[in-house]
Amino acid sequence: MRRDEIAAGLAEVEERITAACHAVGRDRSEVTLIAVTKTRPADDIRILAELGVRDIGENRDQEAAPKARELAGLPLTWHFVGQLQTNKVRSVVSYADVIHSVDRSKLVSAISKEAVRQGRRIGCLVQVALDDDPGRGGVRPDDLLALADEVALAEGVWLGGVMAVAPLGEEPAKAFARLRELATALQEQHPRATMVSAGMSGDLAEAIAYGATHVRVGTALLGRRKPFVR
Repeated sequence: MRRDEIAAGLAEVEERITAACHAVGRDRSEVTLIAVTKTRPADDIRILAELGVRDIGENRDQEAAPKARELAGLPLTWHFVGQLQTNKVRSVVSYADVIHSVDRSKLVSAISKEAVRQGRRIGCLVQVALDDDPGRGGVRPDDLLALADEVALAEGVWLGGVMAVAPLGEEPAKAFARLRELATALQEQHPRATMVSAGMSGDLAEAIAYGATHVRVGTALLGRRKPFVR
């Protein structure tokens, strides 16, 4: 039964992504679906893998680390999409392939040092704040290019691009239009930093319209989340 639920959710999300791409003349292959599996059991991720989903997003290390260990044999790309404290970097670097929430120099240094120590190369996206809410993370737009330069020069990491969350109470299209301008400015300095992580269950169409290459979808794919119990 759970497999049927997830398969139905995946089909609906795929249809929405395809329609959003078609509406703006983009190819479906230009957009990667990241299944955000926070509060969900490892068995849900196994089902997603069986259904062809390879990109998994988590935002709490205490949840993600055990799942990544349990599912180490599956061909998955792990994306850490939540705010990251430096005391969690060692653990996150051990399993995450891409960290979407890099927003300060201290974090760049910590990730770089740990990636070198573990012999890994970690993709880093610079999270940009599109509002004035410090609780949601992100670097100020004016500081994006300087921080991106730091990532590009750091050992053990590679600069993937940008990530953002649409501000609460604002039309997502307006926010993602600003993000597209910032992503374009970044790519002028770093042509390979083409990833734009934007859009979630409620606003993925707007994000795709403004150039998102990766959408982070949880609820529309897996249903309403259950409270996380430690």
